[in-house]
Amino acid sequence: MALPPGFLDELRARTPLSGLIGRKTRLTKSGRNWKGCCPFHGEKTPSFYVYDDHFHCFGCGAHGDAVSFVMRAEGAQFMEAVERLAGEAGLEVPKLAPQEAERARRTRDLHAVMEAAMEAFQRRLKLPEGRAALDYLRRRGLTEETIQGFGLGWAGAGRGTLQADLKHEAVETAQLIEAGLLKPSEGDEAPRDFFFNRVMFPIRDRRGRVIAFGGRILGDGQPKYINSPETPLFRKRYALYGLDRAREGAFRGASVVAVEGYMDVIALHQAGFTGAVAPLGTALTEDQLQELWRLSPEPVLCFDGDAAGARAAARVAEAALPLISAERSLKLATLPAGEDPDTLIGKGGKAAFQTVLDGARPLSEALYGLLLEGQAIASPEQRAAARNRLVAAAATIKDRALAGEYRSALLDRFFAATRGRQPGRASPARQIARPALAEAAIRSAQARILLAILLRHPWLLAQIEEAFGLLELPEGPALLLQSALLSWRSDETRLDSQALLSHLASEGLSEAAAWALGAEALPQAARPDALPREVEEGFWHFFLRLRGEAALLEDQKAAAESFAATNDPAAQQRLIRLTEALGALRRGEDAADLAEGAAATP
Repeated sequence: MALPPGFLDELRARTPLSGLIGRKTRLTKSGRNWKGCCPFHGEKTPSFYVYDDHFHCFGCGAHGDAVSFVMRAEGAQFMEAVERLAGEAGLEVPKLAPQEAERARRTRDLHAVMEAAMEAFQRRLKLPEGRAALDYLRRRGLTEETIQGFGLGWAGAGRGTLQADLKHEAVETAQLIEAGLLKPSEGDEAPRDFFFNRVMFPIRDRRGRVIAFGGRILGDGQPKYINSPETPLFRKRYALYGLDRAREGAFRGASVVAVEGYMDVIALHQAGFTGAVAPLGTALTEDQLQELWRLSPEPVLCFDGDAAGARAAARVAEAALPLISAERSLKLATLPAGEDPDTLIGKGGKAAFQTVLDGARPLSEALYGLLLEGQAIASPEQRAAARNRLVAAAATIKDRALAGEYRSALLDRFFAATRGRQPGRASPARQIARPALAEAAIRSAQARILLAILLRHPWLLAQIEEAFGLLELPEGPALLLQSALLSWRSDETRLDSQALLSHLASEGLSEAAAWALGAEALPQAARPDALPREVEEGFWHFFLRLRGEAALLEDQKAAAESFAATNDPAAQQRLIRLTEALGALRRGEDAADLAEGAAATP
């Protein structure tokens, strides 16, 4: 709805910000202005300032006026915030157009119908026919206060039950059908109750208005849970169970956590986890993720600790990647196998679930395992497929800077895993008892020449990318250049030297590039005019020196098995090359001699 010019200015002028915000957080005078602890993020030292016409937090960057404060603090839509503030300021919101007014009237009427239905279900829960449902809820550990607070009830057992319960409420049959409480007539049959013989869970919008119901059957009937059909009030992809309560909980500092079902949400709220919500029987949608981010910049998604839970987590993670930014992301928590929040709290109390929350991992840390869960990376083909999946996942992030960070983090873990070591942990190859300084100098010289070849001829990366990623280069500029080259290759189509050097300069790696290219007497393979054959031979020469005898033996064995299985000429050539390299090593051509010889090659 468009508002007339000047209305919002009048509304803001009539709304003292300090009074409005002071209801949510304690403010103290600071000169002409006010300050306090930010209501949107946890802090002990005040960094939240309130001025005449706006607020600003120097901690989290929250900024806005009265309308945006109500929208952010209460999860309200724009017009909801305007109407609330206008009512307090004594202003009349401009009238709706006739069609909009009629739609608004019908919506209010439907909300009244849903509220009346909830009260009818609550009454039946206390009748003898509802005793089994009430006993079920009590067995699940719910208190009378919780049952009442969540509006839980019982749907009657027969046709026409709800209509009979609402006969004194002036509710029309057509309204019950429109609200999804009755099924339309079929042939000569009268409309039938949508819910019967079920424990009833009211589903509310962010403002606490009943918009739909979920129903659980007792006993062995199927389906165990059903939800209201889509109605003018209810669109499943937007709704979250417990959203109205979680808004208040999040505002008071509770962790926002998405779990699976109704009972999980209720049990968590009863235990003090007042930021709990749940999707309605389906995977989280984009719209539901947006609702979560309105509550918290980094909500926690809680999944079962079994294979199905891992698959669900992977699906949500991939769906969320295009939506995340530097300001909003997710955390992922895993429940113990065979447990859900409801049963876990029942066995171990609040502390048991708090342990799960404390173990939640940022999306950036959990994503690698989720994407490659159960995927083999033993063969070159498997490793290439795995790496492609990681790169493709990172590429879906719309924030290009963030996408680059994710790509680098994922590839770092990938190359560490395929090297057989964890990030940051020295590999066995670097722990071999040899003259440390001499070996370090030799490997540094080899790595420098190898990198110079790739800097001058980056087209080669398309052919040797996987092998290059497996090399364990010395710490310092060599390792930095390796990571940068691999990341650049994954996102670049123009594989020429100038484009690469420009990219490295933009990443702050000009000195590292100069270190590699500044080596004295570089071999022909590292010169701009080298022939493709010379470039390839030079690369593989230094690659084999850096790879080492033990690794060469492993490579030779794998190449032999590949050739025996496929009879592929390429596999045969690889086997021959590896065999020749091992022969050279065993004839006494040590790394120092080879490095010096290569450096002296004109």
